[in-house]
Amino acid sequence: MSDPAPTMRGMTATIDYTAGGPLTDLSTISSGAFVDLPEDPVAICRLVHKLVIQPHDAERVELPPGRFGENQIRPAARLVGTLLTLDPSPLTVPRPPERRVIGTCRHFAVLACALLRHRGIAARARCGFATYFQPGLGLDHWVVEFSSDGSWVRADPEAMGLPVLPTPEALVPGQFLTGGEAWAEFRAGRLDPAKFGVRGTENFGPAEIRGNAIRDLASLNRVETLPWDEWGRMEASYQGRTGADYDALLDTVASVCAAGGPAEVAALYESEELRVPSALIA
Repeated sequence: MSDPAPTMRGMTATIDYTAGGPLTDLSTISSGAFVDLPEDPVAICRLVHKLVIQPHDAERVELPPGRFGENQIRPAARLVGTLLTLDPSPLTVPRPPERRVIGTCRHFAVLACALLRHRGIAARARCGFATYFQPGLGLDHWVVEFSSDGSWVRADPEAMGLPVLPTPEALVPGQFLTGGEAWAEFRAGRLDPAKFGVRGTENFGPAEIRGNAIRDLASLNRVETLPWDEWGRMEASYQGRTGADYDALLDTVASVCAAGGPAEVAALYESEELRVPSALIA
């Protein structure tokens, strides 16, 4: 049985959100790529809207089929490398659709997070559910948070320039729920899990919320996995083969991600089944 409260051990670790992690380190990229990179975090997030293109939009502009594997890229440095191969201009130069890297909402959020950290701004990608794409549903989504005046501001780089939100640079409560926040609402009986899942699929329900809660914990530890990466008992959860002990562990994940400081978040992540395996950090 999993230990539902591993936060009692290893409390000395902490997390520096101003520094790149294993998937957001851009130190290998030539400084020329960052010429005129803004200091304003919102301006940095806005850049990303013209650097990444969703697969369905890439299909509309008939990008070559061989490029669609770009949405499997994990490290931000490889995303930037792909962009510079397509167009060597600095990242501050907007790309037309055919010269953007193909990626999901996760790639928008992670690239924004990496650029913010490269500028020395505390930032972290968050995995959860957006309520603004389709009324009445919480759809699988990633956003970015940046530190401003001692608090975290949630922004959606993908939504910047789209008509889905009036202020995508500052999401208001309820517009986006992290996996842990959605789990806590579900456990309190305030959320219907059948309305939370992956758009365009049948993948809705408690298992989708569990999965995003664990991915969000990893992201808070600067390990921003792909949206479909699975580890620990995530696959068993998706197959309906987990029970009360796993749900108790998820209660701890939700609580620590919501209220715990960096030391608590880092300590919880040391649990063997919560920590991302090295094979998924590449």
